[in-house]
Amino acid sequence: MPTDAQRACFEAGIKFGSLYHQFAGTPVSPDSARSLERAIAEAIENQPYCESVTVDVLDDAIADAIEHEHGYAELTGRFMEVEMRIRYEGVLVRTRMEMEGGYPLMRLVAVEGE
Repeated sequence: MPTDAQRACFEAGIKFGSLYHQFAGTPVSPDSARSLERAIAEAIENQPYCESVTVDVLDDAIADAIEHEHGYAELTGRFMEVEMRIRYEGVLVRTRMEMEGGYPLMRLVAVEGE
């Protein structure tokens, strides 16, 4: 049987998988970034055990990536930073997604209350 800490970490992984694969490829521009941040956070916060989600779409990186007259880029991990707090039973898991070596790395920051 998994421990509460293991279950909380599993739940964090499920939420990151959902977040990334649901929203990757979404058209985004600096003008639409705030609404997309809210939509992503609110969608993921609907899932069980999710206490909070913070999404920061990086406007400068989006603006630099726009290569055509239509004025948008496709959302990938290199254009956003994400933090989540997952609470399962008495365990709080804090997570973060950020670029490392050209890859959007999703990691555990802390597991509290094991």
